[in-house]
Amino acid sequence: MLYSIARPLLFSLPPERAHHVAFGALRFAAAMPGGRALLSALYAPPPDPALRIDTLGLSFPTPIGLAAGFDKDAIGFDALLALGFGFVEVGTLTGRAQPGNPQPRMFRLPADRALVNRLGFNNGGAAGALPRLRARDRSRGVVGVNVGKTKLVAESSAIDDYVQSTRLLAPHADYLVVNVSSPNTPGLRDLQSVEKLAPLLRAVGEAIDESTAESPRRPALLVKIAPDLADDDVLAVADLAEKLGLDGIVATNTTISREGLASPRAQIDAAGVGGLSGEPLRARSLEVLRLLRQRVENRLVLVSVGGIADDRDAWLRILAGASLVQLYTGFIYGGPETPGRIARGLLARARADGFARVADAIGAGI
Repeated sequence: MLYSIARPLLFSLPPERAHHVAFGALRFAAAMPGGRALLSALYAPPPDPALRIDTLGLSFPTPIGLAAGFDKDAIGFDALLALGFGFVEVGTLTGRAQPGNPQPRMFRLPADRALVNRLGFNNGGAAGALPRLRARDRSRGVVGVNVGKTKLVAESSAIDDYVQSTRLLAPHADYLVVNVSSPNTPGLRDLQSVEKLAPLLRAVGEAIDESTAESPRRPALLVKIAPDLADDDVLAVADLAEKLGLDGIVATNTTISREGLASPRAQIDAAGVGGLSGEPLRARSLEVLRLLRQRVENRLVLVSVGGIADDRDAWLRILAGASLVQLYTGFIYGGPETPGRIARGLLARARADGFARVADAIGAGI
């Protein structure tokens, strides 16, 4: 009810400004005495072992997570966890701080419940986020870290850039995602070719081993891919991930496609280039998930993201083989009650379909 009142006001602001206002208000509320407890009481689903997913060496209270891109600088993960997210992925963080692309760089397509962004990995850099991640209370929830390439770093030095971020952040991450799939950093998606991706992932894996040698646990390593890859290339990345011993794949990032949109052409043209997220991505993201599951079966953990707006979307991803799902645009349009609402809906669907736990349904629809 609160968000139904606030959303028209927020949507009257430019999208990036609205994000800063809403996220700032959430962090302020969580920082007040008793604030986190109040947020959890208002929004989070009641703890239920039937919702828990044990994977990646971690225990997720629900499979509903927040995708990278919302909390780019790891400044509000505690507040977001208090809303009922089972995990939060911060970033994308780069080796160097960078301002991102010129504004305006985020646009709404309400008729499609979609966003277009060309933010360009705007963030304060890995070193800037390090103190907050190092000081976090791990008992409050699972926090993953997403790392990408600094725009000004040449492709020939990309591996060193990723390794720099990894060495700093891996000891303080529950899992780490290598992002090679944003369309908003020139040349980044070229790194998805297996010839370039293999040495990058090997180097990041070695950096994780070295930086966490004295830690009680090694964070899981995943790679995030684009929905615009051809099917054969999706399968090639899956084969490479298995060969290199990765823990999983996050599928998918935003798309550069504009096919099938309901929004007026003038609005689409005004948004311009960038990554499209939200409901138009639903079909392709699910298709990529099914391809991956058929290829790797249960040998890799699959995290599905793209076009998930309600418990039906999330349930279809679970049945198709996703151990975890992530929201971003669905959270923007749905508001703070979204993660809790979807988690409760998942539990109801699992029980209605005869599953004692949500985890028992993973891959059951293949």
